[in-house]
Amino acid sequence: MSLFIFLTVVQAIVAALLVAVILMQKSEGGGLGVGGNPAGLMSARGAADFLTRSTAVLATLFVVLSIALAAIAASTASGGGLDTSLDRTVAPAGPPVSADPLAVPAVPASAPAAAPAAAPEVAPAKQ
Repeated sequence: MSLFIFLTVVQAIVAALLVAVILMQKSEGGGLGVGGNPAGLMSARGAADFLTRSTAVLATLFVVLSIALAAIAASTASGGGLDTSLDRTVAPAGPPVSADPLAVPAVPASAPAAAPAAAPEVAPAKQ
């Protein structure tokens, strides 16, 4: 799992660098072309070439890391079986449940009738 976390951190860094490089470019292609001699690395043409190359390299690295992370996540995923925790099978027949909390549950016809409760015997009071 530590390889997955490491690659995730590397991908976040690559994504941040990719955003920064893209935002440094001008839409006309003159990014980072401020100052310097025309033949230098950071001339208008040199900066555009550098930023274009770095964008291509970072984008390729980002895609490769995404594929690697997806492969690692798929290979380490557990649980190839079916999840039956939400199985909605019918429970065995029992007394019906009423939504009214004061309702008296009905006694099924097959149940024997309960005998009435006998009154408790009271001992005569002594005088």
